[in-house]
Amino acid sequence: MTLKAFVSDSIQNFAARLGIGTSNLQGESKYGFDFLTRDRQQLEAAYRGSWLVGAAVDMPAEDMTRAGIEIDSTLDPDDQKLLESAMLDLEIWQRLSDVVRWSRLFGGAVGVMMIDGQDMSSPLKLDTIRQGQFKGLLVLDRWMLNPSMSQLDTDFGPNFGLPVFYDVISDGQSLSSMRIHHTRVIRMDGLDLPYWQRKTENGWGQSVIERIHDRLVAFDSTTLGASQLVYKAHLRTMSVDGLREIIGMGGKPMEGLVKQIELIRAYQSNEGMTLMDAKDKFETHTYTFAGLSDLILQFGQQISGATQIPLVRLFGQSPAGLNSTGESDLRTYYDGINKAQNTRLRRPVTILLDVLARSVLGKELPNGTAFTFRNLWQTTDRERADIGEVVTRAVSAAVDSGLVSQASGLKELRQASHASGLWSNITDEEIKDAEALPPRADPEEVPEDADPQA
Repeated sequence: MTLKAFVSDSIQNFAARLGIGTSNLQGESKYGFDFLTRDRQQLEAAYRGSWLVGAAVDMPAEDMTRAGIEIDSTLDPDDQKLLESAMLDLEIWQRLSDVVRWSRLFGGAVGVMMIDGQDMSSPLKLDTIRQGQFKGLLVLDRWMLNPSMSQLDTDFGPNFGLPVFYDVISDGQSLSSMRIHHTRVIRMDGLDLPYWQRKTENGWGQSVIERIHDRLVAFDSTTLGASQLVYKAHLRTMSVDGLREIIGMGGKPMEGLVKQIELIRAYQSNEGMTLMDAKDKFETHTYTFAGLSDLILQFGQQISGATQIPLVRLFGQSPAGLNSTGESDLRTYYDGINKAQNTRLRRPVTILLDVLARSVLGKELPNGTAFTFRNLWQTTDRERADIGEVVTRAVSAAVDSGLVSQASGLKELRQASHASGLWSNITDEEIKDAEALPPRADPEEVPEDADPQA
């Protein structure tokens, strides 16, 4: 016979009503659904009306795209400059920033690759892209699209289970009522959701505002309430004998009372004098705001934790504490941005680089082409000089000891130029000349009577 019993892994005291499930206030607490992601107008109102909402949405998107990339390729340096120039001319980084921005605000967005002269509803074939055809990205948020949920991609790969087509709604800009194949869009979702919740959102993710909505309301309500208290920081009251009777009679007595108050306000200054009846009493009341700053700071720290943006970046405020500058917080934040770049931006940028090369250069990228996202942490001139000195000494020692060839040493120096600020002018011709040099002889193998000049 099998006995079933319910057990709990938390402490409970029914006599004292301690613990969850013991008929106390804490035990009645539950999480509910907000579904703010589905309320487009409320999200737009929050984005337009709250600087904090705007910062929570914009800052990560801007930081993910503002530094650009370093291309590591055997491509001719002039061709690399053409690619980088085309990315600036076509505002690729601005459009990618918009895709990330609206995906964070609305839960999803796409960037449509505008390739002139091609059918947008057909699958994109890179070999068909001709020089000058790529015209940039058109950003559409989730509310401007109707994904074909009845036609999902069944091919194994990154797009498996996602819509094959996206239909632009009639109010959409430029591509109104047009059908777009998924291979022609760069899709980004908001916060990831479990399967059933994702299904209710038409396949899109969750807005970042929904998860932090209660903290945003708490912070804005606290700061607004504190600002209202400023108007009551200094109150003046006057006790008037027979005030009710004067108000009840109205007429001349009431006019006389109002005139007295106006005279008091007019002449109550540093050099003035307050006159009143002997039975009247005048008092001033001052308020203190002790604890309000700590309360607002605590709510601000909760916002910072919820958005994963440090105080020094979100509020421009250095954290409190001995010798605390916020540098460690910024470095941790930038590490998180780098992770987001590699997980969300690497594949889209790889596709865009391939499309750009065919459209700008008229050829595909060489095999082995790679790129790295530039570091957001800006080093000082002294730090770059120290890095350059260390790298140069290490490479020189490796070349002198025969571990690497002189050509390899030149390549290493040029590759480290973005961090050291040195050796960026090493040309491919110099590397080829170094490759043609004979290998250095081992010092131990050189005869003692050999010509030193040789």
